[in-house]
Amino acid sequence: MIRNFFKHIGESLKNLKRNGWMTVAAVSSVMITLVLVGLFLSLIMNTTKLAKDIEGNVRVVAYMKLDVHDQDKEIQDPKDAHKMIANPNHLKVYEAINKVPNVEKVTFSSKQAQLNQLTKSLGKAWELFKGDANPLYDAYIVEADSPKHIKQVTAAVKKIPGVGSATYGGANTNRIFSIARVVRTWGFAAAGLLLFVAIFLISNTIRITIMSRQREIQIMRLVGAKNGYIRWPFFLEGAWVGLLGAVLPSLLIAWLYRIAFISFTPSLQSQNLSMYAPDQFIPQMIGIMVVIGVLIGSFGALLSMRRFLKV
Repeated sequence: MIRNFFKHIGESLKNLKRNGWMTVAAVSSVMITLVLVGLFLSLIMNTTKLAKDIEGNVRVVAYMKLDVHDQDKEIQDPKDAHKMIANPNHLKVYEAINKVPNVEKVTFSSKQAQLNQLTKSLGKAWELFKGDANPLYDAYIVEADSPKHIKQVTAAVKKIPGVGSATYGGANTNRIFSIARVVRTWGFAAAGLLLFVAIFLISNTIRITIMSRQREIQIMRLVGAKNGYIRWPFFLEGAWVGLLGAVLPSLLIAWLYRIAFISFTPSLQSQNLSMYAPDQFIPQMIGIMVVIGVLIGSFGALLSMRRFLKV
């Protein structure tokens, strides 16, 4: 059995060489399909990851009113501008937010810290807004214990005296989740359709090869060869076609992914988001594409042989 297996491997390689143009046609159809499948899978996997990151990073931002100095232990005496007194409302808003159900963590972000962050991200033009010209508000960043509680936490924080407004970016966040759902659904549908087309093309290409060798196969059947024995070389031939067809798309996807990762990472990092790291993602994608290539190649060959051997 092992000797026959190696004999079939040798025979399948000879067939690839003997039917050169047919092999090139089949490998080309696999390559085109796998490039598209690889692009779709990369898009789907990273969109899904970004959606999960966003879901995990959904936070409520509670902006303080201008006359609220919740973090200041001392404030200016309303009766004497030159005198400082103890702030009677020190950390009142902070403690009220912490008492809201399902709140896990509360972090203060001063308007000066926010301005520094904006200046770092958007450029020195924002340095004009130093001191009293700073248009931003002090804020508390509120993290809920679960994304499903974010709306009710936002509603509760809004009602706390001293809080001017509270938002979690609801409309934009919902839109991103909606886009992620659409990309997942239609992306998988498109990838499935592409795989079906690839199997069809490979099946037909190998079928033409089989028809050109019909006399050889008839002789094999006349001398008593079983269908399984006849089928093996064609099955392996399809697998070789799939494997060869996966090489170039794998290299192309690896190259494109590194470019995309370098281009998008700076803007994503500012929002605490990230794509899959190339060192982790590219070997995984190459493995997937090689497996898909071998499977659609061998399955396409089996499909065409099944039809032919029934005749």
